[in-house]
Amino acid sequence: MNVGFIGTGNMGRILIESFIESGAIRPSFIHMTNRTIEKANAIKENYPDVHVVEDAGEVVRRSDFVFICVKPLDIHPLLQDIENLLIPNKCLVSITSPIQVEQLESIVKCQVARVIPSITNRAFSGVSLVSYGNSCYVETQTQLEQLFSKISNPVQINNDITRVSSDIVSCGPAFFSFLLQKFVEGAVEETNITKEQATLLASEMVIGMGKLLETELYSLPTLQEKVIVKGGVTGKGIKVLEDEVGEMFNKVFQVTHEKYYEDIEEVSVQFESIPHK
Repeated sequence: MNVGFIGTGNMGRILIESFIESGAIRPSFIHMTNRTIEKANAIKENYPDVHVVEDAGEVVRRSDFVFICVKPLDIHPLLQDIENLLIPNKCLVSITSPIQVEQLESIVKCQVARVIPSITNRAFSGVSLVSYGNSCYVETQTQLEQLFSKISNPVQINNDITRVSSDIVSCGPAFFSFLLQKFVEGAVEETNITKEQATLLASEMVIGMGKLLETELYSLPTLQEKVIVKGGVTGKGIKVLEDEVGEMFNKVFQVTHEKYYEDIEEVSVQFESIPHK
């Protein structure tokens, strides 16, 4: 199975490195290109057997699965350039949330899927969000899920929860790393602990908490119950969090959805500008 990547920016590179290092794809089966070709060549320096080609068309010719890892507004013009090469036995995989599989199917004649990855996949963990087009064969779906099972837990989602699912899975690591950073900064400002010590302790705490949740010994609420002692230190801290957090996360989801709908509107203009196939 030959796998192509058009775009080797942050997420494209994460997928390539994760697939190779997890053993999901042999480097010699990977074909990639990027608008700035130096970025693709930088990956080849670490994995000499991968193939760097000059343009997107060559990636499609050589590949069974073609991952589109470019910005949403760059996808439509790209597909117009390569649509004649996307024959039915190939599968086009988009990794961007504002574009639905139905929109992709309005342009191309090949099989279509959308898989929204997460930076956590780089550690062969976390979730990848999967949606399939009507054109996608059952055997192709099985191949994709086997591929992503090597680096994540693939979860199939409907269009109506795409953004919130992506907020949790894909944006979540950035949101919670920001909160953890503020947690560390507060500890350093209010006590004698060094930033290095606080960062180490906080990082190890998060890793340990993740492992506890993974074992399913505790849920999120029971984790709190097991630590909080009535009238104790943790309870006092939780009370501050309850008072201060308020509707903060509601506002986070509100602004991400506002931006999402803006992106959808811009993308829709592109896809509606051509006749359906």
